[in-house]
Amino acid sequence: MLLKFKAMLKPDGAVLLDVFSLSAFNQLAEKHVFEPNLMDGFWSADKYYGFLNTYKYEEEKVMLDKYTIIEKDRTRTIYNWLQYFSPGVLKSEFSNCGFSRIELLGKVAGNKYQNESNDFALIARK
Repeated sequence: MLLKFKAMLKPDGAVLLDVFSLSAFNQLAEKHVFEPNLMDGFWSADKYYGFLNTYKYEEEKVMLDKYTIIEKDRTRTIYNWLQYFSPGVLKSEFSNCGFSRIELLGKVAGNKYQNESNDFALIARK
């Protein structure tokens, strides 16, 4: 995907990403929740039962929120995958794809990067 980004950019073009950090990942735990109208009715205007199963994949630094929504006439399963990054790994991935001038920010608004933040931004130029 990074190579596709690079191919689409103009000579001095840039990619801006906002990502979750390993600090955020380390604060998370697996969980299992069941409740009527899970998330205050977010998943349907009708009554439903909602199941949330959260799985943590340590090696990959990935979390999965698996929602099962059971309504009168249908059942749906939604998979929400979230990946978490260290600045070093992300910078290395961009460098390996030929990006240069890689800059870390605290937020996409340009805040200063902070090590313990739950998210951060990265700008990489072609």
